[in-house]
Amino acid sequence: MSLSDASTPTPAAASRRECKHCGTPSDGEEFCCAGCSYVYQLIHQEGLDAFYDIKDSTTAPADAALAIGRDFGWLAHLQTAAEISARGRQGTPRLQVSVQGLSCAGCVWLIERLFSKEPDAGRIEINAQTGQVRMSWRTDGPTPFSAVRFAETLQRFNYLLGPAGRGHPGGGESRDLVKRIGLCAAFTMNVMLFTLPAYFGMEAGFVYAGLFNTLALAFGTLSLLAGGGYFLTRAVRALREGALHIDLPIAVGITGAYLGSLYGWLTGQEAYAYFDFVSGFILLMLIGRWAQVAAVERNQRRLLQEQPTPPQVKVYHPDGSVGEAAPSALKPGQVFGVGRGQTVPVGARLEVPEAEFNLAWINGESEPRVFRAGQPVAAGAQNVGLAEIRLEATEGWEDSLLAKLLQPMDRKEEGESLIEKVIQGYLIAIFAVALVAGLGWWWATGDGMHAGAIVTAILVVSCPCALGLAFPLADEMATVALRKRGLFVRAGDLWGRLAAVRKLVFDKTGTLTLENPVLEDPAAVAALSPDARQALFALVRDNPHPVGRALLEALVNVGTPAWREGKLTEEIGAGLRWNEWSLGRAGWRDTGPADGATVLARDHEGVARFRFVDRARSDARKEIHALGERGLTSFILSGDETSKVAAMAGQLGLPPDNAYGNQTPEAKAAWLLEHGADDTLMLGDGANDSLAFDAARCRGTPVVHRGVLAAKADFYYLGQGLGGLRALFEVNDVRRQTHRVLLAFMITYNVTAVGLAVAGLMSPLFAAVLMPLSSLATLAMVGIGMRHAWQACR
Repeated sequence: MSLSDASTPTPAAASRRECKHCGTPSDGEEFCCAGCSYVYQLIHQEGLDAFYDIKDSTTAPADAALAIGRDFGWLAHLQTAAEISARGRQGTPRLQVSVQGLSCAGCVWLIERLFSKEPDAGRIEINAQTGQVRMSWRTDGPTPFSAVRFAETLQRFNYLLGPAGRGHPGGGESRDLVKRIGLCAAFTMNVMLFTLPAYFGMEAGFVYAGLFNTLALAFGTLSLLAGGGYFLTRAVRALREGALHIDLPIAVGITGAYLGSLYGWLTGQEAYAYFDFVSGFILLMLIGRWAQVAAVERNQRRLLQEQPTPPQVKVYHPDGSVGEAAPSALKPGQVFGVGRGQTVPVGARLEVPEAEFNLAWINGESEPRVFRAGQPVAAGAQNVGLAEIRLEATEGWEDSLLAKLLQPMDRKEEGESLIEKVIQGYLIAIFAVALVAGLGWWWATGDGMHAGAIVTAILVVSCPCALGLAFPLADEMATVALRKRGLFVRAGDLWGRLAAVRKLVFDKTGTLTLENPVLEDPAAVAALSPDARQALFALVRDNPHPVGRALLEALVNVGTPAWREGKLTEEIGAGLRWNEWSLGRAGWRDTGPADGATVLARDHEGVARFRFVDRARSDARKEIHALGERGLTSFILSGDETSKVAAMAGQLGLPPDNAYGNQTPEAKAAWLLEHGADDTLMLGDGANDSLAFDAARCRGTPVVHRGVLAAKADFYYLGQGLGGLRALFEVNDVRRQTHRVLLAFMITYNVTAVGLAVAGLMSPLFAAVLMPLSSLATLAMVGIGMRHAWQACR
């Protein structure tokens, strides 16, 4: 089956409103983006279409699959080191790396099949929970195994390899919670086993009654240590930091119930014995927390845990020798080389006659610029030519703008104001009621033991199940629902930050627009002959120039031709030649007018003329208008020319005063601080947005394959449109409404249950039954309330 055949639409497929590859909304088209179309064709060409029977219904869009290939030099070094080590121990070379893009069992299956096609491939083990890959290979075959070749293959299928993550080798917090849940589930069942006889009439004088009570204490204590310690530790940490965390009322409930139960066991007072409640409550709270953490960690694992270090650059010494150095080791006056698609790491002066660089990543300029010998080139400029470019460093890495922009920044986790107010009110009310009720019963009866039992009952039955179980479950369901729209939450405190947002600040190039310019007439590519398509594919496949990437996307959408070898040469600022074919500016190697078009020519005869525009994403105007109706004001901050930014604002229906051009990275951050960063959501894609990201209350990015802003973003959204942003706010509305319903139920439940406890009508059996019933009720409310979140993401 050819690539073209794989993409041929059928009438049934044409009517689908979801992408055939990833399952996200596609506005009635077969695919949501050219990357998904490309990967879909590749999968069918390789005979791996069973992938679509295994994969989840919704995965991340593959819009990065057409990005220019990464430098995998670091991986070649790791493979060499692994093979040297294997020879020393006379074993098989092994290598561990991390992978970006894993989302389901289908991804694991696909990567395993691709690995098996590699020459001399051995075994591969993929841990979808941690995003880690272990592979081994043979070294005695005729065709040597190449980890770099395998990584390049995976990138074409929208998976990126990176260094093995060091952050959470065991799988992160969710993996730890799973272990705690397993232990506490076993302990809870044992506690219930030894407390049920008492509920069914076992008398205190029964020969095994003391043993049963002691075993209930033992397993209840183990539950406290294995599961309760998680909440107690976090509550203490929050108090030290002066924060009201959701774990605080949970810790109060656990502590009060356990201490009262321990006192009851020591004194032989069954009215205090709530060990079954303690263990069951801890188990439920752990399950709720796991659901919340696992959803966020799953989105985090879709990204590389650790980005590769910047590739080493060639250094040309005065004596004519050539060496290699890390960008951080470059010194002023050193001459170094930057290869195709690589980034200039430090400010430098051009040493070759001319070169073409893309500056969008650092200043937002949408069109590449040609530099002449001796001109300064800013750090962060990308070489969009085919050949290596030599430059002389004018600064060291520590003084480089790029080093400043890539500097990581830690920030304090932020709580949600509604939950903080609920926690504060809950703690004050429960302690006040318990104190007053205890003193009142003591004064009325003179029985301190009975008064203590009342206080224990109050602390037990006022369990914050809605806070500890239902609230996190609502957050988890909101996070999962948003995946359907290609938006992935990666910060657990996003929801609290989102509530404060009143302004949306967009970068222009790559955020409001797509990464590459838009071909005005895609039909011009579709009309090409098979020979012309094959030539165009050869000219643009590995070309990092934005025009080349745009033409590659257009080619993919009509069916990618087979690759054919040929001689590829470049003339800086003019274009490329491949055998008798050429692609470049009008009038360079064709006889037509020099009208600014890009011309595909054969033997100096024009075959096709292409024109490109810097156009906003197709749904940008509609989505920004819808966000404006929600009371959110949108702004554009861009490093591109002011006239282009003003034109973009006009396309989107924004007032001229809301668009700012020629903004440096420092100017963007300063604007946010001056106009109120505390209520701002910053949306950007390049290193020039990094400082603004650091200043903003909330931040998101549409680009993750560069590995720059993804680690700083609270969320990322993939695909061609902005619809995921509106869905984010709509889902948050549903989530907050569900929280309000839960809060009303929580107040009603606690007033009733605490009232019974104050009246002396609460028993351990009643409390043990009431807690799971109230938990089930809150879960049902979440399920009913969050249905609207799924509807918002259709």
